[in-house]
Amino acid sequence: MTTQPKHFLTFADLTCDEIGYLFSRARLLKERVHMGQYANTLKGRTLAMIFEKASTRTRVSFEIGIMQLGGNAVVLSGNDTQISRGEPVPDTARVISSMADAVMIRTFQQQMVETFAAHSRVPVINGLTDEHHPCQVLTDLYTFFEHRGNIAGKSVAWVGDANNMLYSWIQAASVMGFNVRYAAPDGYRVDLSRLSENEKDCLQWCADPADAVRGAAIVTTDVWVSMGQEAENEKRFRAFEGFQVNAELMRHAAADAVFMHCLPAHRGEEVTADVIDGAQSLVWEEAENRLHAQKALIEFLLLGRIKTD
Repeated sequence: MTTQPKHFLTFADLTCDEIGYLFSRARLLKERVHMGQYANTLKGRTLAMIFEKASTRTRVSFEIGIMQLGGNAVVLSGNDTQISRGEPVPDTARVISSMADAVMIRTFQQQMVETFAAHSRVPVINGLTDEHHPCQVLTDLYTFFEHRGNIAGKSVAWVGDANNMLYSWIQAASVMGFNVRYAAPDGYRVDLSRLSENEKDCLQWCADPADAVRGAAIVTTDVWVSMGQEAENEKRFRAFEGFQVNAELMRHAAADAVFMHCLPAHRGEEVTADVIDGAQSLVWEEAENRLHAQKALIEFLLLGRIKTD
């Protein structure tokens, strides 16, 4: 009987205990890289990466990550696969997973990665969809763990559009025992029908961004106009006026609060330069940690827990 591979398609695919292991492993891998030591745990393994959306951090972190683990990467743009010419996703999944050891997909519809995973014989990782961005939130939480410790019982404040990042934050809150307060204008709020009852219990909407941020351990946001929404620029800029993360807003957060952003950022729009480049910002640490958290994730999906010395 063939064992079904473990996938990472949404944040809910991991347990709190598994996340704790990944954080410990990511810290060790990061420490060793900074000492010039590279793991060889995935020697000879290949990660196939399918990009139907543009990428900087996702491509660089996954491609370098698999190489630092001793493996190789095959990069496919949307036009490089027969999916772009109408080949069914299940057929592509069967073929690629018969050759690669794991697959990372960055695309538009969550259903595409779900369908691919259902027909894959190897682990599939969601590198981003319109609905979820679990690798980024895994990294953000690892970064908080690295600098502030346990997130359980604390509050995360989201200011801005209820996009894929926010939905992954909500799932993470349900798994790890913290709460999310978010501020978004009418028309850009969370679709509660997408949430489980436990996820709803972790979430609070605030009309005033200051109420969302008050006492928060993490203040985070994203661009007001995501990929594919460029035609809505003017409408969105009007809607999100007053939802900028600036120094005045940050003063409502906990004294040791940190600011996070998944990047790319638009200074002067969703966040001011003095915040993203200021002392409370962990944005650049987040960016590097995509590499280390995802290495731990790939290892875990392929090999399970690795006993560390």
